[in-house]
Amino acid sequence: MPDSTGSGADSAQAALDAVQRYPREAIAIAQRVLAAGPEVGADERSTAERAVGLALRELNDLPGALRHLRRAVRVAGTPRARALARMSLGYGLANAGHTAEALRAVTAALPQLAGADAGRARMQRGVVLHYRGRYDEAVREYGLAVDIARREGDLLLEARARNNRGLLNAHRGTAGDTDDDLSRAAAAFRRLGLDLAAADTCWNLGIATGQRGDIAGALRCFATVDEEYRRLAVPRPALLLDRVELLLSVPLVDEAVVVATAAVRELRRRGMASDLAEALLARARAALLADDLDTATEAAAAARARFRRQGRRTWAVFARHVELRAAYRRGTRSAPLFLAMARTADQLDATGWRGPALTTRIEAGQVAAALGRPGRARNLLAVAARARRRGTANRRAQGWYALALSRRLDGDDAGAARALRRGLAVLDRHRVSLGATELRAHSGAYGHELAAEGLDIAVRAGAPARVLVWAERWRANALRARPARPPTDPDLVAALAELRLVSSLLEDEVLAGRPATALRGRQARLEQRIRDLARRVPGGGAVLAPPGVGALAARLGARVLVELVAHGDRIRAVLVRDGRASLHDLGQLAAAADLARRHRFALRRLVTTGDAAAARAGAVHTAAALDRLLFDPLRRRLADRALVIVPVGALHVVPWSGLPTCAGRPVTVAPSATAWLAADRRKLPTGPPVLAAGPRLPAGHDEVRRLAQTLPGARRLTGPDATAAALTAALDGAGLVHIAAHGTFRADNPQFSTLELADGPLFAHEWEAVDRPPGCVVLSACDSGLTGLRPGDEVMGFTAVLLALGTRCLIATVLPVPAEPTTALMLDLHARMRAGTGPARALADAQRAFGAVDDGPARATAAAFVCFGAG
Repeated sequence: MPDSTGSGADSAQAALDAVQRYPREAIAIAQRVLAAGPEVGADERSTAERAVGLALRELNDLPGALRHLRRAVRVAGTPRARALARMSLGYGLANAGHTAEALRAVTAALPQLAGADAGRARMQRGVVLHYRGRYDEAVREYGLAVDIARREGDLLLEARARNNRGLLNAHRGTAGDTDDDLSRAAAAFRRLGLDLAAADTCWNLGIATGQRGDIAGALRCFATVDEEYRRLAVPRPALLLDRVELLLSVPLVDEAVVVATAAVRELRRRGMASDLAEALLARARAALLADDLDTATEAAAAARARFRRQGRRTWAVFARHVELRAAYRRGTRSAPLFLAMARTADQLDATGWRGPALTTRIEAGQVAAALGRPGRARNLLAVAARARRRGTANRRAQGWYALALSRRLDGDDAGAARALRRGLAVLDRHRVSLGATELRAHSGAYGHELAAEGLDIAVRAGAPARVLVWAERWRANALRARPARPPTDPDLVAALAELRLVSSLLEDEVLAGRPATALRGRQARLEQRIRDLARRVPGGGAVLAPPGVGALAARLGARVLVELVAHGDRIRAVLVRDGRASLHDLGQLAAAADLARRHRFALRRLVTTGDAAAARAGAVHTAAALDRLLFDPLRRRLADRALVIVPVGALHVVPWSGLPTCAGRPVTVAPSATAWLAADRRKLPTGPPVLAAGPRLPAGHDEVRRLAQTLPGARRLTGPDATAAALTAALDGAGLVHIAAHGTFRADNPQFSTLELADGPLFAHEWEAVDRPPGCVVLSACDSGLTGLRPGDEVMGFTAVLLALGTRCLIATVLPVPAEPTTALMLDLHARMRAGTGPARALADAQRAFGAVDDGPARATAAAFVCFGAG
């Protein structure tokens, strides 16, 4: 945030000096000066009013700040004091959104000031120009202020001017001396004992770090400064906007929507008009990424109206860009939209908004192509393609995307594919720089357009091997990047332990029917802290290249790989058998997703309501319909072979053995062919089996007791011994792990999915700390195999954590399951695996044995289990 203040009469100087150190104390000192009555001189009174006004600005009370700053102008006795008051008033007016009046006030003050005072006025004028979007002029004013400060030996003025110049250059993405300005400003503030100003400058360093694409570094910086703000007890609601910007850069869309909405509410409450307009724009941008086009349009229009009233025309252009993008996303392809987008792209470029300008120009090019104007499209895309050489990873990738689109217009599909591969390689390198699983998973959103374009080229060419590679280039990329081993973080360990305790207390209160509002709030705060801590993990590792048909065939043997692919509104399949790949059109993607949803509902109904004729008929009907859509075009090639299925979208949670084609057949499900191949190549560790049972599940304890007879030498964790720490330690190097415990899947954040143990829930987050992953894991808990899907078919939850760690195989449920039939199925499964049968075959045989009994709920229970990874 730009900061500013001024000098004052000697008798009120103490109050003015305390503004940024201790704003509340500054108000108290100034009020004592003002309470002294007529004996206080006019200039001294003006300085005290300035101190109160500037301190209220630090505390985000803008209406109060403006009242005192206007009074400071009125009561000043000399031209110099009046000019200093006008200078401070200009800053307050700019914050309130009255930028034209602010510029007049500061400009009027300049002729009356000399020396360091003139330097402060120059800096203040830079602040107002900064707010108005006149960035080049603002940088010049900041530079003049730095020069004057150095000539006058005013370290405080130099620090403030450097902070403001560094922040402006960070937002504009200008490399230059941004970090040098900010680092020198922070050091100067510390030397002067201005802790709050130093904290603000360190926050700005976080902004600069995020603008360079170092998300983890920015998060670490923000977290450190957050603690300092809490220590100083000074609110900074406008900083929510910087957090939204960082969240959108990942993009963590859902969280960005929540934070942007909170920022709008808080800034409106505090009357911070300038920041409120920016918050509305942030809300519009977050809604656009969330495909909430109505909210995006409404919020962007409201922001644009406010910016225009405030004289902030460059910001109004940014808001217009969001409105136009929402229209484009709705499918509008018209000449007026094209002209507006092309004009807005030029305006954005002229004012330094290079990222939005790039996106708008690419989409304007696509509109031009759709309208039959290839020449205009090529011109726009040629300008956009220049971005591939500089800027953040996303911006460079967009530049390569623009080049690919241009080459496709010229009929050069091979050249387009090369450009798309270059763009995706940029994003791969960026993904590796993100250490946290959550950040890697969400970053898949940026590759969607590039991979979809490459996939379209391959599909239209009828080249199944190339379709497979393009599908793999975007699918489950977080699993293609070898995980960054998180360092032992005592703060994270402590936060997870506290969350475990709070979650247990919360469940006790809920079960007892007592209100638990305070505990829910504490749980939410702890989860946010854990997310913040986990996101700071530095990146590293390498990216696995997508395998070709030959590499897959060498491991498949007699098995058949079926990789499902979304192509526009169609679902297609690449089938690999005996070293050859074929491409098949299966039908409408929406129809497949709808049938999958109805099939899950029918099986869940059978499990929960019993073997009613209607429930059984519904399950049979939906299974047959989904089976026909997915497998009829492939049936001749499948024969009776074992399958490796790579689903797409909603099909990740299909209970596959409930479909006629898969019933009794070994089926392994993988997030991607790359992940399957990596898992299939792993050797199983040789550690002893581990059997664990959670509380409130008597059948689970019986299950573990009986399994121990099948698996001699197994380590048992039951009763009070089945703690989160004990189980996590036991996972290390175990050949086989079986856990019978209640499970909860968290769709909002799958990393907080849990298994209930003796001392509370074990979170998916915690398994990332295991050094040597177990070979095969069986989870008989309800919904333990469910995954959260993010753009790029990125899976999150226990499945993703275990496969990323290096677990070869996971058998888990995608539906709720009753205890008693589950125990019988698990005993049969483990007996077959103990006899040497592979996990996928053992599960299929156990499920077929269950299916031989004419019992609908038992069949549904068996179908709920899926073999993930490489069985």
